[in-house]
Amino acid sequence: MQLRADFPGVVAEYRKRHDEIWPELAQALREAGIFDYSIFLDEATLALFAVLKRRPGDAAADARFAALDTLPVMRRWWDHMAPLMRVEPGNKPLQWPLPSMFHLP
Repeated sequence: MQLRADFPGVVAEYRKRHDEIWPELAQALREAGIFDYSIFLDEATLALFAVLKRRPGDAAADARFAALDTLPVMRRWWDHMAPLMRVEPGNKPLQWPLPSMFHLP
């Protein structure tokens, strides 16, 4: 994901909004099987890198995870965050995959 360089104080505001994450959004993420979620910032480029961990083998949580994009609370969050980030139509944060280059098991 990518923060917008043209938003004054974007890093502080992004952090503040996440420090104040809405309880109903946090609950939806947990119900989708997410038990650990971190977002990292490359301060030089304002690129964001998100890592989340999910519990395997829970079909109901898998379905809720697949449906996160459709939840009204997620849509409101995207609208809330859109001024700070590069977004797709509908305000979903612009995301792109990063190929794995190394993993030490």
